[in-house]
Amino acid sequence: MEKKVNQRKLRVCVATCNRADYSKLAPIMSGIKAEPESFELDVVVLGSHLIDDYGNTYRMIEQDDFDIQARLHTIVRGEDEAAMVESVGLALVKLPDVLNRLKPDILVVHGDRFDALALATSAALMNIRILHIEGGEVSGTIDDSIRHAISKLAHYHICCTRSAEQHLIAMCEDHDHILLAGCPSYDKLLDVRNKDYMSVIRAWLGDDVKPENYIVALQHPVTTDIKHSIKMFELTLDALISFNKKTLILFPNIDAGSKEMVRVMRKKGVEHHPNFRAVKHVPFEQFIQLVAHAGCMIGNSSCGVREAGAFGTPVINLGTRQTGRETGENVLHVRDADTQNKIIHALQLQFGKRYPCSKIYGDGNSVPRIVKFLKSIDLAEPLQKKFQFPPVKDSISQDIDHILETQSALAVDLGGTNLRIAIVSMKGDIVKKYVQPNPKTYEERIELILKMCIEAASEAVNLNCRILGVGISTGGRVNPHEGIVLHATKLIQEWSCVNLRAPLSDALHLPVWVDNDGNCAALAERKYGKGKGVEDFVTVITGTGIGGGIIHHHELIHGSSFCAAELGHIVVSLDGPECMCGSRGCLEAYASGMALQREAKKLHDENQLLVDGMSLKNEDGISAIHLIQSAKLGNSKANTILKTAGTALGIGIVNILHTINPSLVILSGVLASQYVSIVKDVIQQQALSSVQTVEVVTSDLSEPALLGAASMVLDYTTRRTY
Repeated sequence: MEKKVNQRKLRVCVATCNRADYSKLAPIMSGIKAEPESFELDVVVLGSHLIDDYGNTYRMIEQDDFDIQARLHTIVRGEDEAAMVESVGLALVKLPDVLNRLKPDILVVHGDRFDALALATSAALMNIRILHIEGGEVSGTIDDSIRHAISKLAHYHICCTRSAEQHLIAMCEDHDHILLAGCPSYDKLLDVRNKDYMSVIRAWLGDDVKPENYIVALQHPVTTDIKHSIKMFELTLDALISFNKKTLILFPNIDAGSKEMVRVMRKKGVEHHPNFRAVKHVPFEQFIQLVAHAGCMIGNSSCGVREAGAFGTPVINLGTRQTGRETGENVLHVRDADTQNKIIHALQLQFGKRYPCSKIYGDGNSVPRIVKFLKSIDLAEPLQKKFQFPPVKDSISQDIDHILETQSALAVDLGGTNLRIAIVSMKGDIVKKYVQPNPKTYEERIELILKMCIEAASEAVNLNCRILGVGISTGGRVNPHEGIVLHATKLIQEWSCVNLRAPLSDALHLPVWVDNDGNCAALAERKYGKGKGVEDFVTVITGTGIGGGIIHHHELIHGSSFCAAELGHIVVSLDGPECMCGSRGCLEAYASGMALQREAKKLHDENQLLVDGMSLKNEDGISAIHLIQSAKLGNSKANTILKTAGTALGIGIVNILHTINPSLVILSGVLASQYVSIVKDVIQQQALSSVQTVEVVTSDLSEPALLGAASMVLDYTTRRTY
């Protein structure tokens, strides 16, 4: 620090916003002014300095023989939260012109006020180095956030205590750019205590007031809880009136809530009360003498916990505004000042006492240290700040693509025949699949689901898959919000009023989603299939039964009683074959795998199923596959059955088109390819012209139920609403 690192004078701009920060900045300004061979000093005045209600305190800067290069009226009156924000905005509008004109090398900013935040923001964006005074301290209000924000913008730091220095280091600030100097105001206040204090006391409080027999009160609003701080101020005034001691009370600062506090003062008649002297401003040297010789100081000003300790003056700190500040033993904290009696009791305990003098915040020699520090600043150093982050362990995470691939879901497909479970990745890859026959009883089925899920979840670890949750696709009507199967057809026995979510979630400690298999097929198409990016489409499953799902405005439709998209039970004939639901003429009774199996058995019983090229082993059961095979080999009766089934499906889809008017119909399941051309023909023959242009396609997904079940989990992890 001893060497002169710059070949020219350092141009230092000191910006002061209010009476409080000027008391800390004035000694630094004097130190800079005293060395004209090393520094050029510019002074910018803004904020409450220029407001009459707050004493026009810019005059004391002129009285101290400092030239003011710029005066900026930046306060928007209103004294509420919005006014504070608007004041910051106004300062940000006005400051660039001043900083462009002055072109300082260093901008000196103090503390934690909203005006100071505007100063630091402007300088940082204009590539001007910032020296922040009193960073790293803790007080317990919004001021903390502002103070730390300024510290992050600042290039250099002057702190007052060892704890503040450690806080700045913990905030990753460069240790070489931090100076533990002490509070600059101590350089002046330790010299003024023994001056002619009696004349000061008489001037402000009257001739009959003796030292240590009066109170200094200074209380500001707490911007994070204005209503409570006003109530506390009201209780404080009531307590002071009752305590019946001469009191010098200063008006609050300009923070949100100050106007209401002034109203409380006037409502209580403080300005005209014989025991009170209410003032807007006291010059710092005189104020320090008044504090030094007071019987007690009360309120929530930082002066009470900082400067008053240098004289051993007893202090009552009210509320939370200075929570976290380092204090001497002279400070009695009344955190919850919610009654007048509590404050009176504190006054009785503190008034008239004397405490050992404390030098926590300084020893009276901070300014020489700060001036020396300023001389050491090398303007040739890069302007960009460097943060001193603590060492961290090497990350064991893999690259983002790999992470996305291994984020997975357990998908469960509960069909009429088989129980299938799969580990499905975010990209829709089935990493591993497990298949078991679906048990006939509820107890056996739940037991098997749990066993298979636990095994799959365990194996997922070895496969480098992180399971995010479980998705279940099941036949039947499902309440997806509760994870309950409300009712199922005869395809799945003992499967009504079944809570699937609770047992699986309890056993696996994972979130569980449940939905109908048709809805899951639609979700699979939305995420991985031909419905991706389509706003409105319908998926129709043609398998053992007939089901489906409706996507409207990109979201799945469940209906008021979770019965939407029960497409298999659209009635297409009043006197058609009986359906498993108990009705007649349903789509499922015509076009499902069970319906085709039924018709195949009839043909077989009449010896009309098998044609040349077909054979049937004794152990083989008759199925829909045999009917399709027979039709392909030229069996006209089998072909007629398939055409009737396809026509019934086509009529059902026409009804869907006329009801919800989707732009796309996706046929899914093992029978989709058999029906697609017939369905298209029926649409052209039966549908209104306005919907005949609808696109009808077959699904490319081999496992729509599993993929749809997985998508419920994976869509949630990517914050899609389901």
